[in-house]
Amino acid sequence: MTNHFRYALCLLVAITALITASCSKTAPAPANTATGATGKAPAQPVVYYKVDPATAGTVTGKILFTGKAPARKKVDMDEDPSCAKLHKGGFIYDDEVEVGRKGGLGNAFVYIKSGLEGKKFEPPSQHVVVDQRGCWFIPRVIAMQAGQALEVINSDPVTHNIHPRSVVNREWNQNQPSGAEPVVRKFFNLPEVMIRVKCNIHAWMKAWIGVVDNPYFAVTGTDGSFEFKNVPPGVYTVEAWQENLGTQDQQVTVPASGKASAAFTFKGE
Repeated sequence: MTNHFRYALCLLVAITALITASCSKTAPAPANTATGATGKAPAQPVVYYKVDPATAGTVTGKILFTGKAPARKKVDMDEDPSCAKLHKGGFIYDDEVEVGRKGGLGNAFVYIKSGLEGKKFEPPSQHVVVDQRGCWFIPRVIAMQAGQALEVINSDPVTHNIHPRSVVNREWNQNQPSGAEPVVRKFFNLPEVMIRVKCNIHAWMKAWIGVVDNPYFAVTGTDGSFEFKNVPPGVYTVEAWQENLGTQDQQVTVPASGKASAAFTFKGE
């Protein structure tokens, strides 16, 4: 075999090997357009339920109290003289059960408890505001929609602390010196009825927060009345809560473009 023949044979073998190696390479996997470069599916936009105003109705009601109301409790603030001097005599009365002249029950939290399943409502953009004034939480009962922000103000000349003792949502507490900027927290993303609120500095300070996943809720004044507007037609359970008297439920039917009513009566001793 001549040298030229050997050289040609070796060259042919080398070229064949290169072609075989090139063809055996794995082709790159096509990009997954459904999940993107991260391999995770893109977040889907939230679709909020829109009430049809042409068929929406109204729920009105009243919460009453009968019997003997509990005696008002005197709250002595001598532990903090700066708080005491904000009130005549250095104390205030704690109305755990607030009853109006005509028997209306105040500071009751009332809301649509069930019947709206499958409907997701957009939370309001405005903040729910609670003030620390006179070494007291105002309002005493705070109502808000899941996803809404809570804004805390300190109007007093002393440092306060707000501590919502959530079980379902995130528990947190925050000191707030006098003159400090408002504290804004958006930690209430799930329904929770009710959340006890305390001040870690002043033990007598207390409030309650009710968080629901729909816009149909209210806190009664001393006339005990409430109203839910723009309610879609349906059958609903309405619940009323009071911190000392417990809860009551009532079923209502809202006809298309119609009205429904609910009445609750809590009894004392």
